[in-house]
Amino acid sequence: MQTNIAAPFSSTVEGDEAEAILRACVHCGFCTATCPTYQLVGDELDGPRGRIYLMKMVLEGETPGRSTQLHLDRCLTCRACETTCPSGVRYGRLVDIGRGVVDTRVRRPLGERIMRRVLRAIVPYPKRFGLLYRLGRIAPQRWSGGMCRTPRRLQAASWPASRGLERKMLALDGCVQSVAAPATNAAAARVLAKLGIELARTEGAGCCGAISHHLTAPEEAKTFMRRNIDAWWPHIEAGAEALVMTASGCGAMVREYGHLLRDDPGYAAKAAKVSELTRDLSEVLAGENLQPFAGIGRGRRSAWHSPCTLQHGQKVVGVVEQILRTAGFELAPVRDSHLCCGSAGTYSLLQKKLSEPLLRNKLDALQEGRPAIIATANIGCQLHLGSASAVPVHHWIELLDEPSLADS
Repeated sequence: MQTNIAAPFSSTVEGDEAEAILRACVHCGFCTATCPTYQLVGDELDGPRGRIYLMKMVLEGETPGRSTQLHLDRCLTCRACETTCPSGVRYGRLVDIGRGVVDTRVRRPLGERIMRRVLRAIVPYPKRFGLLYRLGRIAPQRWSGGMCRTPRRLQAASWPASRGLERKMLALDGCVQSVAAPATNAAAARVLAKLGIELARTEGAGCCGAISHHLTAPEEAKTFMRRNIDAWWPHIEAGAEALVMTASGCGAMVREYGHLLRDDPGYAAKAAKVSELTRDLSEVLAGENLQPFAGIGRGRRSAWHSPCTLQHGQKVVGVVEQILRTAGFELAPVRDSHLCCGSAGTYSLLQKKLSEPLLRNKLDALQEGRPAIIATANIGCQLHLGSASAVPVHHWIELLDEPSLADS
């Protein structure tokens, strides 16, 4: 794609990056075949190729309006288009840049500004989010605008005591997961302990920064990133093997720390190391002897929902499925497994008209095979699916940790 980036974007770090991404696009349109919003709406501007043209026009000097902003907002950032693209276009990064540029030039309606600011002020903070989450579970639907459609809180299984294990990895408690599904990290710690690995919590670490980053507050996001790096760094220097991500959305974000902080003289090297050490939990287990869990599934029929942040964002494909099969679970077939469930961070709250049909479609696909349980790897997907599923929805690691599943 030919480009002519205009001032003030030309010769800037983000402008140069956006131009390189745009130039990789060959207009083939393969991306539209796997774009969830294009499948729903059928509008070229609600598909990756159309949005790329919109962003190109803005970066070349055209004045954006509310229509451009709306089409970019409707993107789930699921990155299925990246998996499909034969040219390797880094669309996810481009849309982050494009949204930021448009938001500096198009003033949102007051209601949108308030909603987005409230989400940034509440969701990344466990105590604040915990209050809202508890309110959402008891408030009538009409009071909470749909936010009350949340499954009951999962009780945390006991965190195993350190038994002098030689191997140590670090966990991220995060924000939403620590409140809504505290059993997940506890289950991961118990499973890893059986493999001789201590999963350690790190005081001071919290939200990965994804909420702020995707709501076009990049400096706020970097503050979260630096805080996490500061919390992890002493443990990394002491020899921690890896940063284990049990929420794939956080994993996708932390893997980007090195890129997003590459120009920060105080954190660039540390951020690069953090990204290098980041592993999805499934990647850790895939490299271990899983004999202690053989047969634990006893042929129980389960459906696996692979979050977009795992299969498209981190490119971890087929790993969880193999782990569950090794443990004896029977996996039901799931059609259109590449399509998003509609959660996408805050998308389910900000774009309900598109999110809800995506949720219905995904649950229909997951439940067609009559599973006894649905497993996933991201807290957003878990809550979103669980809000309307007739089948229990859990993080997949709980299937390997029978006490945590029983406690829930």
